[in-house]
Amino acid sequence: MNGTDSGFRLLDVSLHTEELGRLGVPLGGPGSGEPLVLAEGTVVSLGLTFRLGTDIDGLAFEEEQARGGRVLATTRTVLGGFRSGGPYEVWLPSRRMPVGRAHLGLYRITGRLTDGRGRELAREAHDVCLVHTGGAPPARPEATAAS
Repeated sequence: MNGTDSGFRLLDVSLHTEELGRLGVPLGGPGSGEPLVLAEGTVVSLGLTFRLGTDIDGLAFEEEQARGGRVLATTRTVLGGFRSGGPYEVWLPSRRMPVGRAHLGLYRITGRLTDGRGRELAREAHDVCLVHTGGAPPARPEATAAS
C-alpha cells in the first residue's frame, strides 16, 4: 500500500546478503509471492527505494516480526527528513537472523513507513522462511530403523 495524500510512493524493497546478494521483495502485501528463504544466521540489510511528492519530516520505518500469529519483535528506525523528489534509496542497519532449530520456520515480516506525525505512508508484508544450514539434515526415523 502506498500513501497518496503525501505523494509518497514506495518503489522497491529488497534484502541484501553477502551469500545471496540482492533479493527483491515483491510489493503488494501478503500472498504477493513465495516466501523468501534464508539460512539461520544470515546477515541481512533491508533496502528501501521511494519517491516523494512533498517534503516529509521524521520519516520512520517500523518493522514487526511475527510467527504463528504472535508478534515476536518490533523495531523502529528514524530515517530523517526528505525533500520532495527522488528516488531515494536507504539501507537499514545490518542484522543477523536467529540461529538454532527453535527459530526455524515461517515468519511474517511487516514493514510500514510513517511520517513525523505518525501517519502511515506505506505498508508491506511478506513471509520469510528461516532454514537450517551446516551439516547433514537429521536422519529420518524410518531410515535409522532399517539399519
